[in-house]
Amino acid sequence: MIRLSVLDQSPIRKGGTAFQAVQETIELAKLTDRLGYHRYWVSEHHNILGLAGSSPEVLISHLAGETKGIRMGSGGIMLPNHSSLKVAENFRMLETLFPGRIDLGLGRAPGGDRLTAAILNPSNSFVQNDFIQQLMDLRDFLTDNAEPDSIQEKVKAIPVAETCPELWILTSSGESALIAAHFGMALSFAQFINPTGGFASIKAYKERFQPSAGLPTPQASVGIFVLCADTKEKAEELQAVMDRQLLNIEKGISEGILSYEEIKPYVYSDMERVRLLHNRGRMIVGTPDTVKKRIFDLTQEYGIDEVVVSTITYDFKDRVRSYELLAETFELEKRL
Repeated sequence: MIRLSVLDQSPIRKGGTAFQAVQETIELAKLTDRLGYHRYWVSEHHNILGLAGSSPEVLISHLAGETKGIRMGSGGIMLPNHSSLKVAENFRMLETLFPGRIDLGLGRAPGGDRLTAAILNPSNSFVQNDFIQQLMDLRDFLTDNAEPDSIQEKVKAIPVAETCPELWILTSSGESALIAAHFGMALSFAQFINPTGGFASIKAYKERFQPSAGLPTPQASVGIFVLCADTKEKAEELQAVMDRQLLNIEKGISEGILSYEEIKPYVYSDMERVRLLHNRGRMIVGTPDTVKKRIFDLTQEYGIDEVVVSTITYDFKDRVRSYELLAETFELEKRL
């Protein structure tokens, strides 16, 4: 049985507003909760005008209160931007408010440019060893495991929660897969960022996994863009919009999502076409039967049972329809 989850970056269409984007995130969370999706993750991005998701911990609190059974979490918190203690306290508060429903997905990318990251955390050295130390500190704050004379023995993350959020490491390069294995945390590979290397990353993670108190056996998922439509023609239009969106991101253009009518006349250069073909590996597009087969094949290739779906469209109705079609074709169990 394949579990389907959601990654939402709160995208803003061209001419739209952040208010609209966040309202759509709220509506989509409630819809996917009813449709039977397993978890709903929101992202942390900074200084990107086309994405409204900058504060996952704030958004999670609201979304969890608007939903009933779907797990809520971060996909992810960019840990080097923050104090480990403050992240622990934010997510202990969320776990206290919504026990057993909170995921803490962690990444080490800046979630934007390095200048912005340096302003968010002036002590950020962008060194992997610092990230590992932060993970150790965060784990100890969340579990109240403290070595004698350690910071965690003297400083407690409050409120002290009876349960702990699920801890996930997010990776697009594969380097953090070994970190997740060492700490006994779950792993999610971001194929929507990097279309290559996912199989090797998850394989290495499973082979080197060390059981932890929170996770006795390895747990992994893959995140990918999915565009599902009623017809092949509609799916191709959605793909054309996504092609342009990803190309704009690579060029540093942050003008929001364009409509199909606006991008249709554009003629791509040979170099741009090379990038389009590369980026097609970051997405699954088609009608329900096609999409279902490709998702199933993806889970078989990776040896996983969960796919985190990210869907970005110009028209919110197309986004909603894509998630509805996926839920129908995978026969997800609806929540009342």
